[in-house]
Amino acid sequence: MKLEHRDCIRNARALDPWAIDALLNDVPGWTAIDGILLREFRSPDYRATIALVNAVAQVAETQDHHPELTVGHATCRVSWTTHSAGGALTENDFICAAKVNALYLEMTSA
Repeated sequence: MKLEHRDCIRNARALDPWAIDALLNDVPGWTAIDGILLREFRSPDYRATIALVNAVAQVAETQDHHPELTVGHATCRVSWTTHSAGGALTENDFICAAKVNALYLEMTSA
């Protein structure tokens, strides 16, 4: 099953570096650095950026897994990590990243 169709699980365990490398193939545009999965999204204007922020917030609430967001005029940087796993990356981070990728693709192709 594709990552964007899965739901986050409770008590997810930290991934080893090989699993992280493998999962990065499923989330184009994302980078894993020091236990953080991050991507910067570009929008045509501030309204589109805020629409993306609201869409990411909906994913976060639905999955009960919340990212750090840095918002600019036409950019939104999304950073996932799992605090309950000691600030490491878990499959939950990749599930949410895949869901956000799908949202962004939908929003930019409309």
